[in-house]
Amino acid sequence: MNSKINNQLKEKYDSINQDVDTHLEGLLHSKPINYWDYIQTDALLSLQVQRTVFPDENVFIMYHQISELLFKMILSEIEQLAKTEHISVDVFTDKIMRVSRYFDVLTSSFSIMKDGMDIEQYNKFRTTLTPASGFQSAQYRKIEFASTELINLIDNRFRKTINKNSSYEHAFEHLYWQAAGKDFKTGKKTYTLTAFEARYKEEFIRFTKFYQFNNLYSKFKSLPPEAREYKPLIDAMRHYDYTVNIKWVMAHYTTANHYLNIGGKTAEATGGSEWVKYMHPKYQKRIFFPDLWTENEIATWGTNL
Repeated sequence: MNSKINNQLKEKYDSINQDVDTHLEGLLHSKPINYWDYIQTDALLSLQVQRTVFPDENVFIMYHQISELLFKMILSEIEQLAKTEHISVDVFTDKIMRVSRYFDVLTSSFSIMKDGMDIEQYNKFRTTLTPASGFQSAQYRKIEFASTELINLIDNRFRKTINKNSSYEHAFEHLYWQAAGKDFKTGKKTYTLTAFEARYKEEFIRFTKFYQFNNLYSKFKSLPPEAREYKPLIDAMRHYDYTVNIKWVMAHYTTANHYLNIGGKTAEATGGSEWVKYMHPKYQKRIFFPDLWTENEIATWGTNL
């Protein structure tokens, strides 16, 4: 064996109080890795379980599974920034562009949903999905929490009533996506929202407490002044913000409209949400990095598409 590699292996296993010879013997008896074992292809392809006999339901399932995998990739990139104490401007820019490219893929791929399913099939199998809803994607909610300060995710109607002294519990009750399943006049919540909160609320609160000062926006504002003026980084962050909160949202909105606006009549979403006002960016004005946009850009957010 190459003496340099041998020494490096010994140093590696000595550092964790392990015997290098034991590990080498284990390698001697191990099987060669194959693509299908490494990717877990069989397990991956067994995860599509239809609730109906309609073939296009499989398209719907697989598309959302692919989206969740991309969400996981995005969270991984953001987490690396969040847990790095001193970030160079080049690394910050590179990471932001990575997550932007993932969302570029998600945005362009919506044509698979919009043009890749039979409308009649969709409107039959979608009834079996009730009361599930796309707003129940926990990973997407985490991406939002990890991208910006919590105040920027508050329902636009209540944003002025909440500040940094508000409790997480109070802020959580006024997040913009609560509007998808809550009557703010009565406080009554749909089963879809209640079930989602029962599954994830405590996890979300723990998650947001960590990202309170480690979200992308806070990390950006903690950079040295010259780094915050670095044009490639500003362009990257604006691209990410616009892609997630306008292009991606509108691709989703257009697809929903394609299937749910039939003959001029808007069908209710499977979770019972008022999806038009919940989705369209002009109503909620979700903006991750408001300091990077002009007053006019914010005022016309989601209207000058």
